[in-house]
Amino acid sequence: MHLRPLTLTALASSMLWLSACDGNATNGAASDAPTQAQTASAPAVAAGDAIEGVPFASTAVATFNEPWALAFLPDGSLLVTEKSGVLKHVTLPGGEAHEISGVPEVAYAGQGGLGDVVPHPQFAQNGLVYFSYAEDGDGGRGAAVARARLDADAGALQDVEVIWRQVPKVSGNGHYAHRIAFGPDGMLWISSGDRQKFDPAQDMTSNMGKLVRLNDDGSVPADNPFADQGEVAAQVWALGLRNPLGIAFDGDGKLWEIEMGPAGGDEFNLIERGGNYGYPIVSNGDHYDGRPIPDHDTRPEFIKPLITWTPVISPSSLMVYSGTLFPEWTGNAFAGGLSGQTLVRIELDGDTAREAERFAMGARIRGVTQGPDGALWVIEDGADGRLIRLAPREG
Repeated sequence: MHLRPLTLTALASSMLWLSACDGNATNGAASDAPTQAQTASAPAVAAGDAIEGVPFASTAVATFNEPWALAFLPDGSLLVTEKSGVLKHVTLPGGEAHEISGVPEVAYAGQGGLGDVVPHPQFAQNGLVYFSYAEDGDGGRGAAVARARLDADAGALQDVEVIWRQVPKVSGNGHYAHRIAFGPDGMLWISSGDRQKFDPAQDMTSNMGKLVRLNDDGSVPADNPFADQGEVAAQVWALGLRNPLGIAFDGDGKLWEIEMGPAGGDEFNLIERGGNYGYPIVSNGDHYDGRPIPDHDTRPEFIKPLITWTPVISPSSLMVYSGTLFPEWTGNAFAGGLSGQTLVRIELDGDTAREAERFAMGARIRGVTQGPDGALWVIEDGADGRLIRLAPREG
């Protein structure tokens, strides 16, 4: 099956968003705050609604109000988070959505609110789900990760327990990141943004601007690279990150990360144990106020990205495809693009990567994942964000 490359329309859209990799104004302040229209419930979508012009069959099955993440459960149903603090259980193929109670109060403002959701690898046995959200506390706000038992029949989370928090709490509503993934060894990984505070990404007394590795109960593994440097540093696997909004493991167990750069310089990285990726000391972008940041090439002691994007794509999410419905894509990574309104396909080859293809989706793509049958599923950003299944065209 031949799929088309990046369209001129998508390229022009990316150019227009050069200085808006967060969907932000030129000063870099968070601007994802909901409008009055976005606080209303989103209407249902008609079955069969599709994306015009994409080179695969697309079917929209439901809409949501500011969705942020989606995750499949073993029975083929879905969990979808809405940023305002709503968790929904979605049955397929009809797309019926039912709200799950028990979500803690979230700090819903700017880029903050209910974030990622991921089932435990042994969900079928233990019923555990993990979710991230922004919370208020002493000194400001920060991301938290909790786990709970999902009683889908009762429509409720039970035994909710916070197992990790960003420290310290700070002012502002941007760059929480708080993506979650489980590794092949069952370890829990959390991406922690710099909260638009820059320096914490290099400060080992803070877990902001870092990639965190924990046991599934939130305790710290003894073999973490900085385990002997104090309680907070012990959580850290890698540092020098800005706003890491996608983490995913490939079939060989390698961990890949994608993040929003400042004004230019979105990054795609292969994560190394104890690796320092240089932010804010180096970046292939510059500060929003125009001040330059030295490029990675000027400081070889920091790990440079495998791919950078200027104009930016504003990556929102990341997955590595392991299915066979699109056999030519097995082992490729897919990233959602916000300002670029794209789905980006990335070819992985050992320790290298390159952008292979870009699909114009006509909307900001907030999340992407793989369905049980190998179909791709994306969810759009915003008040009427659609849940869409992507599959090969018949014939």
